[in-house]
Amino acid sequence: MEKEQNNNNEEHNSETKQSSQDESLTKESGQDENKEKIIELTPEEKICELEDKLTRTFAEMENQRRRFEKEKEDAFDYGGFAFAREALNLIDNLERSKLSLENDESLKNTEALKKTIEHFNIINKDLISIFEKNNIRPINAINKKLDPNFHQAMIEIEDDQKEPGIIIQEIQKGFLMRDRLLRPSLVGVSKKTSEKGEKSQENQEKSQKK
Repeated sequence: MEKEQNNNNEEHNSETKQSSQDESLTKESGQDENKEKIIELTPEEKICELEDKLTRTFAEMENQRRRFEKEKEDAFDYGGFAFAREALNLIDNLERSKLSLENDESLKNTEALKKTIEHFNIINKDLISIFEKNNIRPINAINKKLDPNFHQAMIEIEDDQKEPGIIIQEIQKGFLMRDRLLRPSLVGVSKKTSEKGEKSQENQEKSQKK
């Protein structure tokens, strides 16, 4: 009896192993079939896939070409940007020297001062002309509304004749290089008279009437 039971168990185990092997083979064959279905493409699909890859490649090449052209244009147009900004110091120093001479009491109203200032003005005009030929131009600031993109307010000046925020003084001239800001204009802008000033003025008028 025990031998028969053992034989039956062995037969049952062998059948179970065989069935599991068959199932695994069936799964593997099914996966292989799915892979073949996924991998296999019709000739039309292959052509469409190649056309798509080719289109993407051409688009990338065109984008690279445009970037290269833009970089080349920027290098040509703005290659001297740093040099131009440094060169503006010539105009600043010329203006400072001019003011220094004009404020010198020993030189005021002399012929020598007059001729020197004339030469300074000629040099300044020539410098501006050279800059403009290289697409560097000064920013017009006086009587303009303060624009943070082009102007930097340094002081506020009381002026009831102007709207608040109007530029009424230019401390340092600003410049553009083509459409880029080379440096902003340093300016003084108008503001309304303070209430304290108005009250003091009213008190003065009252005292004068008394």
